[in-house]
Amino acid sequence: MRKIFYIAFGMLILAAGIQPGSAQDKARTLKVKLNYTGSGTVDEKHAIRVFLFDSPDFANGNAMPFTMQSGESKDATVTFADTGKSPVYVAAVFDPTGGYDGQSGPPPSGSSLGAYSKAPPQPSAVEIEEGKTVEIELPFDDSTKMP
Repeated sequence: MRKIFYIAFGMLILAAGIQPGSAQDKARTLKVKLNYTGSGTVDEKHAIRVFLFDSPDFANGNAMPFTMQSGESKDATVTFADTGKSPVYVAAVFDPTGGYDGQSGPPPSGSSLGAYSKAPPQPSAVEIEEGKTVEIELPFDDSTKMP
């Protein structure tokens, strides 16, 4: 009787673990290849913060990011393993003082700003299908700064 219980219990666990359409299969992954050509030094203490938004209104200060990653070189690639939604809008911030953590409010004055755009200065949407990985490039420099 005990052996049958363990076999049945094991089958139940296996059946629960092998479900079609698991969360892993539906993940929306975004890889952002940075290309910062500004004069600042980018390293672990002076990272580029990359933010995802669910609205282009972030460009007018009317939307909050829903996630953030950091890049520690001018040409880093940051990966958002599961954005959870689509479309997304991508922005990058570099604070040359190294004081901006990306969580304590808006970037400080003088921070360099960049946004993914196919038609600058308007931010462009990045569509990510379920189960797919999308790679984009985000070039920016010191020409656009936080006031």
